[in-house]
Amino acid sequence: MEEKMNYDFKNIEESLLKEWEEKNLFKSEEDKSKEKFYVLEMFPYPSGRIHMGHVRNYAIGDVVNRYLRMNGKNTLHPMGWDAFGMPAENAAIKSGVHPAKWTYENIDYMKKELKRLGFSYDWDREVTTCNPDYYKWNQWIFLKMYEKGIAYRKSAVVNWCPHDQTVLANEQVIDGRCWRCSTPVVQKEIPSWFLKITDYAERLLQDLKKLQGKWPSQVLTMQENWIGKSVGAEIKFKIDGLNEYLEIFTTRPDTIYGVTFMAVAPEHPILLKLIEGTPQKEEVLSFINKIKSLSTKDRNIVEEKEGVFTGRYAINPLTKEKVPIYAANYILWGYGTGAIMAVPAHDERDFEFAKKYNLPIKPVIKPINTDWDFSKSAYEGEGILINSGIFNNLHSEEAKEKIIEYLEKENLGKKSVNYRLRDWNISRQRYWGTPIPIIYCDKCGILPVPEEDLPVLLPEDVQITGEGGSPLEKHEKFVNTTCPKCGSPAKRETDTMDTFFDSSWYFLRYCDAKNDKKPFEKEKVDYWMPVDLYIGGIEHAVLHLLYSRFFTKFLKDIGLIEIDEPFEKLLTQGMVLKKWISIEKLLEIYGLDEDVELDILIEKINNEK
Repeated sequence: MEEKMNYDFKNIEESLLKEWEEKNLFKSEEDKSKEKFYVLEMFPYPSGRIHMGHVRNYAIGDVVNRYLRMNGKNTLHPMGWDAFGMPAENAAIKSGVHPAKWTYENIDYMKKELKRLGFSYDWDREVTTCNPDYYKWNQWIFLKMYEKGIAYRKSAVVNWCPHDQTVLANEQVIDGRCWRCSTPVVQKEIPSWFLKITDYAERLLQDLKKLQGKWPSQVLTMQENWIGKSVGAEIKFKIDGLNEYLEIFTTRPDTIYGVTFMAVAPEHPILLKLIEGTPQKEEVLSFINKIKSLSTKDRNIVEEKEGVFTGRYAINPLTKEKVPIYAANYILWGYGTGAIMAVPAHDERDFEFAKKYNLPIKPVIKPINTDWDFSKSAYEGEGILINSGIFNNLHSEEAKEKIIEYLEKENLGKKSVNYRLRDWNISRQRYWGTPIPIIYCDKCGILPVPEEDLPVLLPEDVQITGEGGSPLEKHEKFVNTTCPKCGSPAKRETDTMDTFFDSSWYFLRYCDAKNDKKPFEKEKVDYWMPVDLYIGGIEHAVLHLLYSRFFTKFLKDIGLIEIDEPFEKLLTQGMVLKKWISIEKLLEIYGLDEDVELDILIEKINNEK
């Protein structure tokens, strides 16, 4: 009888792991005599345990790295920790454990798990975003953005999470709820720090063409839709009885003769001017308060259009007709100008509003080769202009250009490009994040922290209760400082940065992770970048990937790097389900031979997705 062989996996594997570590087998160094390949998986939040979603993601990168390294490529395969964020503060509130202790203990545990799995990481390049040696460079990059006018402060209506007591970017509001804790989000106006990502909107859109065939098509589509470029006209409507104009943006200037009312967002600053001295003032104020208490979800997906007459009228610049101005729940402040010219005959939302409030419906576009009952629904397509004065009988596309030309001639409007993309609000009213390096002086105003004073350290002796905003506001030693310009007593900014700031450039830090003089050495980044294969979840298609592309373009503009796109190829690995699928099965599904090039297999998988 044949004797069974026992595979002593524990001792064998631990022996191999020890040997790999002693020989530093996966260490990476710049070597211009070899072809480089940078393979990277999106780094994890140190939540405490490695789960199967992590394993699936990292296993792909490990296979690629080992395969290419054995075939003579000079590979870079690093790992680190996206270590700031609300879960650590929530843990502190719940159990009294300091966020730093909670985070570093989790990192230690997860690092042991990853090492035990035998993944081929160059641990010498490990980065941890909550370490001062990393977030110092967050602050440095912020100061460069401030210097170039990309970082700025303004008071704005923001998405506010009542549970986490913090601001959320539009991208972090999922179906009207906080992306972290799922609490319904409300609107609140507070001073905040923004990054002017809109300055890069056109470049971010146009450079998607460079990624075609390299990134999954649905990711490119999601980014294109989020940037949301639209070409139209800005038009000024004079407000009757006031020396004010209501400015709107429309992609359909050809419908201007069909305007029967105007609608403004309840948060629009002009609304208080409109209602001053009118009998409708109290009713409008009550409506404003009602709408402001609603979540973003309720505002974005309003089943019933609601509004209130402001008591004021606007004058159509072409027809000279007076049309009533309403505050309406389906108009959002921060999108376009926060006001619209309402054409119920040719916009379904305006149609529903007009029907409810018995407002006129005036058709100005006649569909070609079909009849349309405008009493039942709006016609939103192209056609021939009617009821449009000197523009009658023009096709709607031609009429757009002619009407814009007329408005420009009369100084009543202009051709304009608008983007759905909005500037990125990075202010967070929490403790566990990168301190924003700004000082407020009563004499000198808003001042950047001098570079030589970086990093602005996050104090560890804080009380985290979860009540009343950021613990930093109550930390007198942190808040109180001196003005770097005049030496007078001054205050520090107590907001910290959105953690997507941390992850928008970490892939560059891996190229030179131990540099204490600058965020990275240009020569090293020029050698390793771009990332040749980036692996991670498609849920980051807008949030992380768009911000990373923005940072890369900014850093190129200030001369730190040469590339303008960070990730050459993107693999979205999918979700872990109950069934595993082998490489052999993948090859069978896609009809490929065993010696197929890795790039071809990845392309097949991405195209199938």
